[in-house]
Amino acid sequence: MRRLFFFFTATALALLSGLAQAAMGLAEIAGTAGDGPVTVFYPSSGEARLVRRGPFTLDVAAQGTPVRGNGRLIMVSHGSGGAPWVHADLARTLVDAGFIVAMPEHKADNYKDASNPGPDSWTMRPAEVSRAIDAVAHDARLAPLLELDKVGMYGMSAGGHTALSLAGGRWSPAAFMRHCEANLEGDFQTCVGLITRLTGSWFDRIRKWGALFVIGHRFADATSREHQDPRIAAVVAGVPASADFDMASLAAPRVPLGLITAQQDRWLVPRYHSDRVLAACLPRCELIADLPTGGHGALLSPLPPGLTGLIGELLNNPPGFGRAALLPEVNRKTAAFFSAHLLP
Repeated sequence: MRRLFFFFTATALALLSGLAQAAMGLAEIAGTAGDGPVTVFYPSSGEARLVRRGPFTLDVAAQGTPVRGNGRLIMVSHGSGGAPWVHADLARTLVDAGFIVAMPEHKADNYKDASNPGPDSWTMRPAEVSRAIDAVAHDARLAPLLELDKVGMYGMSAGGHTALSLAGGRWSPAAFMRHCEANLEGDFQTCVGLITRLTGSWFDRIRKWGALFVIGHRFADATSREHQDPRIAAVVAGVPASADFDMASLAAPRVPLGLITAQQDRWLVPRYHSDRVLAACLPRCELIADLPTGGHGALLSPLPPGLTGLIGELLNNPPGFGRAALLPEVNRKTAAFFSAHLLP
């Protein structure tokens, strides 16, 4: 028995050691049903090299041979106008823990084409995540390494809205409209995005009138949106857009749900978004991390360089936010949440 114990212990340590030494692979696979590409990060036996993706330098094994990790897949839904690269540090933490990580490109709300963010995109996103799981399931290199009966889901910002939908949440464009009618000044950037901002001048009245006029004409549909994918078995929502959800639908999430909040978020003001979700779902959900000094861009890692103007004000580090010290721990807690709920 003692020899068997040492044999299994040595085997497990060897496997873990091999995984720890694996590089992070990077590949792009085709989406299904006309969807955009799916970016995949995974454990790889390939040699890591520095590659450029937009303004970012990533140390990855581009097109490296995948190797088996823990057999589980994590889907990541990016924010409005987002790209896969701003979640590369989280992906590395998840890959080091054995996960394969796949990120669909959301139609008309990504860094290549940001022409239609907001409720129109939120309607399409959950099904795009499901089809991206299908794309991974049909990939000859990745599919043999995975069991897709228990898939994790992570989303940040608009991706957090996607995550809450896949956790069982229901919402409607009309609920978004009502929220903006009632809270336009307090949650202005949620309602208008980056088009404009309030400045305290007399022109603010025109800005608010124009915003309500457009929102009232575009988002009067009261039909509830919901999307279920039985493969999704654990969800993490980071600084999620959520003011338009029926909170009763999140009081008992369909799957284990974790939240990450940032109290200095000026794009999705917590009292209208993440705080409402927590008030609805606790104790049936988990607060993975709260960042008292974090802003809306707190979970972007790496943070896009050189952000200026309104987007810089909303995404750059607020004073006193210790990104380098805090983000690795948040990523580790996120990986631990998925490990606890997806692994045997």
